Amino acid sequence: MDPVAWTMIILAAAVVAFVTNRVPIVVVAFGVALSLWATGVLTLNQSLAGFGDPTVLFIASLFVVGEALDTTGVTAWAGQQVIGRAGTSQVRLLVVVSALAAVMSALISVNGATAALLPLVVVVAARAGLVSSRMLIPLAFAASAGSMLALTGTPVNIIVSDAAEAAGERQFGYFEFALVGVPLVAGTILIMVLLRKVLPERHPQSMAKDLGDYAATMKEHYQLRTEAIEMPLLGAAHGAVEVIVSPRSSLIGARVFPGMTMPDGDVVVVAVRRGADDLGATDEELRAGDTLLLRGGWRELRDLSRGGDLVAVDSPDLIRRTVALGTGAKRAIGILAGMVLVLATGLIPAAAAGLLAAGAAILLKVVSVPQAFRSISWTTVVLVAGMIPLATAFTETGAADMVANGVLALVGDSGPQLALLVLCVLTFVMSQLISNAATVLVVIPIATSIATTYDVSVMPFMMALTVAGAAAFLTPVATPANAMVLEPGGYKFGDYWKLGLPLSVFFVAMAVLYVPLIWRF
Repeated sequence: MDPVAWTMIILAAAVVAFVTNRVPIVVVAFGVALSLWATGVLTLNQSLAGFGDPTVLFIASLFVVGEALDTTGVTAWAGQQVIGRAGTSQVRLLVVVSALAAVMSALISVNGATAALLPLVVVVAARAGLVSSRMLIPLAFAASAGSMLALTGTPVNIIVSDAAEAAGERQFGYFEFALVGVPLVAGTILIMVLLRKVLPERHPQSMAKDLGDYAATMKEHYQLRTEAIEMPLLGAAHGAVEVIVSPRSSLIGARVFPGMTMPDGDVVVVAVRRGADDLGATDEELRAGDTLLLRGGWRELRDLSRGGDLVAVDSPDLIRRTVALGTGAKRAIGILAGMVLVLATGLIPAAAAGLLAAGAAILLKVVSVPQAFRSISWTTVVLVAGMIPLATAFTETGAADMVANGVLALVGDSGPQLALLVLCVLTFVMSQLISNAATVLVVIPIATSIATTYDVSVMPFMMALTVAGAAAFLTPVATPANAMVLEPGGYKFGDYWKLGLPLSVFFVAMAVLYVPLIWRF
């Protein structure tokens, strides 16, 4: 069979697999790469080249840098400082939350910003007398808009920047995205404020857990007197965690009492609760189901709660994130500042800068090696790596030229701007169904072919694709950020498009009308 036909069949099969969601995304990505080799469209080296692509390595490194900021309490501090001063007005809260989410997503990714702010926004909304459903969709949408403020905002930015260079142009500067990102964020916030009444009032069945008052909750739960505690429960270097004795724990039968040191590290028992009742017991034998409040170094608490004898009620890593500017915060901020400086000046390639920053976070003990690996969204990494060969196949087989000729035939002699509109609409529609990174990787070769045919710059096409790909607002499955707020906000599937459709029209209009004014054809 013709390589072009095989390429289109593999693309169609991948889209169906993505949409039906019956096959794991990583399996689809691996399947795409291997299918291109099995059908003879690409060589084995070409089919697997995406897994060693600098773009993929850069994306992976950014997850580690984001984890360094999150785990040291930098994001918690930023959220507390800004949102804590927002008051109780819905409009003011909406503006502040959206602006903060946008800025944070530019630095630690859309998903990272949404996950970090979600519990905080739920609590702030409750204190302001608002249901969380009035705030969480705006949080996710603003984070998506904020991804356009800097190169590191989303993997798509990195992909189009490298694609522009591969097409014979130049890479986009680190803050060059802000030329369109700032108007996008401002417009997004304005639209959400004006249309805030379309946001539903839902009462969720599950709430995002608020660990911000963890210390106070534990003191009340275990009836601890402040004067009886030598040091604060939570701090930069030390913390506390509530654990349950597991059914087959080796500690069953051991005698414990407040003030004793656990045998597996420098961890102190602060309080003991026998089953559901007796708070006053001091030296009874431990039974399965008993709870202990332990205090010690964060690493020791994490290791102890993963040993199998004790089950943490709340992960020590999650509790640690609520401590503003904890251990390593200054180092994490310094690493981020250094990476941004290097990327902004273009001293070294982006992938090298990201890997150096991730390596520095590990060497300076801001994050551990296991923690760094856990922080990486391997689904995203494998997805991009697996879809890069498909973009290569589109170029080498002539499939991109074939689709580009179809677009050109459709628009006739109307010029590159109408062709840009067609590509942006295609990107927007596909981004509602499958990952925007996968969508852009497929459309890039087509856009490059059209730019070559018209003999115009590929830069406006690349930037416009990024903007259109960011407009994934219509469904809760369009982006992980949309999905994150679904249950905490109590949303239904149809709640997203009411605010998402006006925003999508705005984004596509900006891609087609505004982007060519900055990046000329």
